[in-house]
Amino acid sequence: MAKERFTAVRKDDNGKIQMFQTSSGREVPYEEAIKEIDDEMIEGVNVVREEDGETYIRSNPDNRRDNNLDGLPIF
Repeated sequence: MAKERFTAVRKDDNGKIQMFQTSSGREVPYEEAIKEIDDEMIEGVNVVREEDGETYIRSNPDNRRDNNLDGLPIF
């Protein structure tokens, strides 16, 4: 099975990403997205786990701005 990528995001009123849309059109809540990234089902992103317990998703560094999560289209 081919890995998916995030193609769009849904944000809350504060601009925080709450959900992702994948290249196959699936809508994935943030916490589920973390699990799918850990299971290597999603490519182009990684999960960062801070020492204080904060966990977040970020794009893999590649010197491009067009694929940053905050720059993806809203769905």
